[in-house]
Amino acid sequence: MEKKIKTRDLIQLFVHLEQMQGSGVPLLDALADIRDTTENIRLRDMMSDIQRDVRDGSALSEALAKHPKIFTNIYISLISAGEETGDLTSSYRQLVKYLKWVDGINAKIKKATRYPIIVTFVVLLTITFMMMVVVPQIVGFLKFLNLDLPWFTVALIATSDFFVKPAFNLLGLPVYGGFLVLGIPALAFITMKTLHKNSEAIAYKIDLAFLSLPIFGELIRKITIARYSQTFAALFSSGIDVVSGLKSARETVSNLVMIDAMRTVEQLVQSGSPLSEAFNGCGEFPSLVVRMVKVGEESGKLSPVLDQVSEFYTKDVNEAIDGMIEMIQPTLTAILGLMIAWIAAGSLGPIYMNLGNFMDF
Repeated sequence: MEKKIKTRDLIQLFVHLEQMQGSGVPLLDALADIRDTTENIRLRDMMSDIQRDVRDGSALSEALAKHPKIFTNIYISLISAGEETGDLTSSYRQLVKYLKWVDGINAKIKKATRYPIIVTFVVLLTITFMMMVVVPQIVGFLKFLNLDLPWFTVALIATSDFFVKPAFNLLGLPVYGGFLVLGIPALAFITMKTLHKNSEAIAYKIDLAFLSLPIFGELIRKITIARYSQTFAALFSSGIDVVSGLKSARETVSNLVMIDAMRTVEQLVQSGSPLSEAFNGCGEFPSLVVRMVKVGEESGKLSPVLDQVSEFYTKDVNEAIDGMIEMIQPTLTAILGLMIAWIAAGSLGPIYMNLGNFMDF
């Protein structure tokens, strides 16, 4: 099975191009060397195509543009800007910096999404096992003793019955409550993804709902603006005009509500507003960022200010993700602890409450 071309493969690719360009190695030789030394079969085949196209007279940006699944408009814009200025080394350096940032933020995003999902699944699996295996055995023992049961034990037995008894039949087969508890989150996720893909109106409402979530909504907003800011900073620093840079940066945004906000930025800039006023007008950038951009515009040092904005959001995202994970772990641990305490109280409570009857007996 061929390996997928990862972000780190592309980082290595542009690092090699930067080093060879800086050493005076001709582009065709550099592309051929990368093709011959890479261990990734898919990347090797792609580099063969790119090297052949450049040899036949295409510019590097044109050759890369024939592989849009790997090289998006951001890559093409940066390389094209380097070709126009005659400084491809600077473009390679900018791409390496950008890709390293993307790799780091993607690792953070995976941490923010996978960790809660895995921990939540483990907790649900543990609860399901206890309700379907452990509690029924305890219930059988309590029924054998024929004790008066307190309300929390009755509730525990009713919950366990939901898990172990068929909730309904599907195609003639019983569907147990325990499997519903495990299956409903997965089914809801698949349904949401399908609706999001097939209906823009529903997708917009789903994205708006995500942004409205406590903690998670703010995290999504910060990650989106961080990616947008970093991409725009990289494009602007390479000499690409503001409007083109904003449009290319918008392609990194997936949330439809945020895409509307970024379109507002573009419209305001096209109508003549300064970038700082456009950021302020879309309503998604904090006042600190707006002030930073305004200072950069007034001082004529917008590029370094945009880098600072990107660093600001990167740090903000890192802190938000770490804070969320620190909150999730004790919360889920507390839920599991309460469940175990309920099972212990539900099973031992009736025995202690009827201890006098046992002593009389």
